[in-house]
Amino acid sequence: MTRQQRSFSIIFIALLALGAIIYMFAYVAPWPQEISYHHFADTKTLFHISNIYNVLSNITFLMVGILALYKLYITNSLMIIKEIKPLYGLLFFGLILVSFGSSYYHLQPDNSTLLWDRLPMGLSFMSLFSIVIAEFISLKAAKLFALPLILLGLFSVLYWYIGEQQGAGDLRLYILVQYLLLAIIPLILLLFKSGFTLQKSYWLLFLFYFLAKISEHFDKEIYNLLSFVSGHTLKHLFAALALYSLLVMYERRKQITTT
Repeated sequence: MTRQQRSFSIIFIALLALGAIIYMFAYVAPWPQEISYHHFADTKTLFHISNIYNVLSNITFLMVGILALYKLYITNSLMIIKEIKPLYGLLFFGLILVSFGSSYYHLQPDNSTLLWDRLPMGLSFMSLFSIVIAEFISLKAAKLFALPLILLGLFSVLYWYIGEQQGAGDLRLYILVQYLLLAIIPLILLLFKSGFTLQKSYWLLFLFYFLAKISEHFDKEIYNLLSFVSGHTLKHLFAALALYSLLVMYERRKQITTT
């Protein structure tokens, strides 16, 4: 890719993001959290634990997060950009926090507990985005924008929650953080190349995450069809698989040497 093509690609992505932000806040009304979001198909109680399977399935996040941090800091077996090692750590530490936050939420689903589910997701989303910027576009840019991006991810959740407490909840910023990244990262994968092999493995991450979102959307339909597992429980399993596939890729890939 020539420098001109690289500049054009960056400008294209920036304009796309700007357009999405303008559209969301200019043409979409404030978006409060619907109460129906907290109503899940599978509400079984076991050993006095409410929503048992939606709670227990979060163990998969904990397992992947601990394994990743072990490989990152103890065995040093992951092929990463060492200058931003803390970002990889935040990505997987966020996954551990998701395990506890999501378990806490599913014990008693409401907006106050949902806060502790979404905060660590904001941390992990923005850490991953910063890593992708570093690996595919610019290490310097990633170092510059990582902290503001992570703070934006956390702020998007707090902005929604504080609004809900005042009777004016607004999910627009949080939706942008989550779904705009799901559009931008694939574009980065298509337009740029990283300095590592197995670049296409990032697409496996998105496949599993797509399956997670589909399972979440069809929570009741899947539960009615299968009866032993709900779509939301499958969401947790697919999302954990997405991060596990990323971990496997980090361990197996190699740095591309240039001659």
